[in-house]
Amino acid sequence: MDKGTKIIKPQGWLESLNCAIEGVLYAFKTQKHVKVHFVIAVGALFLSLLLKLPMVEFVLFAVSIIILLFAEMFNTAIEEAVNLIEERHHKIAKNAKDVSAGAVLISAIGVAMMVYMILSKYFHEPAVLALRQARVFSGHLAVISLLFVLIAVVAFKATIGKGTPLHGGMPSGHSAVAFSLASSIALLTLNPLVAVFSFVLAGMVSHSRLLGRIHTMLEVFFGAVLGIGLTFFIFWLFSLSIK
Repeated sequence: MDKGTKIIKPQGWLESLNCAIEGVLYAFKTQKHVKVHFVIAVGALFLSLLLKLPMVEFVLFAVSIIILLFAEMFNTAIEEAVNLIEERHHKIAKNAKDVSAGAVLISAIGVAMMVYMILSKYFHEPAVLALRQARVFSGHLAVISLLFVLIAVVAFKATIGKGTPLHGGMPSGHSAVAFSLASSIALLTLNPLVAVFSFVLAGMVSHSRLLGRIHTMLEVFFGAVLGIGLTFFIFWLFSLSIK
């Protein structure tokens, strides 16, 4: 901040409200995670209206989202204050930022639990019915799908000319394989909860490629789309062949 800039203390509740709104706008403009959480919050609340949640469930749902947004804003405030006091990479400054980020993580876990408890009853039965339609699928399709995914990954990387089949380049081979296996598990187990856990694990595998700076977000995303799309396509073709 420019040292010559003079900050005037707000006078009255209207100016204080204006400062609060400016704080929300600043966080939204400068913090990527704040933007993501706001978008998710709007989408989640819109979904709750479409599902016509009972008043109690809607209030619990809304409060949990507000707590998450509050934690994200609080995290931004802590980071800004720490950066003002200590510009260097000090261990205590890092601890303060880590703790505030941990508050966001705990809030996110709470929201995830609340969302599952409230919305699972609306999606569990439709998901079970959809998976029941895959009853005719057999286990060898998972192997066939995985082979097709690996061939597709090699073909893409050979065409683009970057990376090895499972290291670097477009698309991410680990992401493609992980999401292919998750898709096969979902179609073979016919269990929505198992399917969710499988895709969460696939997401963690893909995230590790980002943390290791082996792939970009686009490479990981394309790998996930390739794994899911090709696997579901193979299963769909098989379902047509037996009709």
